[in-house]
Amino acid sequence: MMVCRAGGVRIAIMAVALLVGAAWPAPAAAGEQAFITDRRIETDKTIDIGVYSPAMDIVSRVRVLRAADPEAPAPTLYLLNGVGGGSDGNWLDRTDVVEFFAGRQVNVVIPFGGAGSYFADWRAVDPVLGKQRWTTFLTRELPPVIDSAFGGNGANAIAGLSMAGTSVFQLALAAPGMYRAIGSYSGCVRTSDPRGQAIVSAVVGSRLGNVANMWGPPTDPAWSAHDPYLHAEAFRGTEVYLSSGNGLPGPFDTIHAADGDPVQLTTQLLFGATLEAVTSVCTRQLSDRLQALGIPATVDLRPYGTHSWGYWEDDLHKSWPLFEAALAR
Repeated sequence: MMVCRAGGVRIAIMAVALLVGAAWPAPAAAGEQAFITDRRIETDKTIDIGVYSPAMDIVSRVRVLRAADPEAPAPTLYLLNGVGGGSDGNWLDRTDVVEFFAGRQVNVVIPFGGAGSYFADWRAVDPVLGKQRWTTFLTRELPPVIDSAFGGNGANAIAGLSMAGTSVFQLALAAPGMYRAIGSYSGCVRTSDPRGQAIVSAVVGSRLGNVANMWGPPTDPAWSAHDPYLHAEAFRGTEVYLSSGNGLPGPFDTIHAADGDPVQLTTQLLFGATLEAVTSVCTRQLSDRLQALGIPATVDLRPYGTHSWGYWEDDLHKSWPLFEAALAR
């Protein structure tokens, strides 16, 4: 997980912030707002920044793909990684996201960290995963920093895959009106029924976290409170894109698409097939719920495809026109 724990060393962080120059946002007072601690310019359009989160007391790594014209205001697309928080494959090293957005007037923001967290605000500090306050970071702390440092115009969209395909809806629930469009690729959005609770528990447990530290025991009302399926009415007026395969092998389930790696291909065909079969059911379920409420959504249910990056890259390409139109309103 690409996160450095601050552990109360705010003074040291402040010193680093001063070293990177006055052009970057500085905190009004330590512990009150997020701020950029350091930056690393990778290309003229790609910047890696450290952002201090007062809510979690950590410095989180965030990659920013700058808009085509950095001097002009631009909307922001937040792209969330999956269960590993970017440590086991991410948008940058597994897709053509840099090339795809080159020349487009949008800031693309890819946070790292939050493995197994559902990017939620957990009620208790987890012995393994630590203090998880990702909803606060992503909806309240990070956006003002991005808008100030990179000329954001206040128009936002968000998309995520797998675990984050659930989180994007939960973040939108927590911050009404913040996102003009939501993209969920291979996600399971219903979280409070027995199947949903089993999936959430398995995802958190895969990173050795205790799901009770997130929303309490299965009978706790917090599970229902954070279930976007039950609160689907909240997404009326928001552009929604849903996609999933069904687990059957498709065009990205070949040795060539797996970069010649037989282990990767085997993983896709065994585990990825099962996972995508599950997310297909979840996606249909949410699609039916939105349709019953009369809430428009763009839904792409492929007759093939495993739980893997080739399809998510394709999903991003297909959903971008919807995001672009929403951000331009």
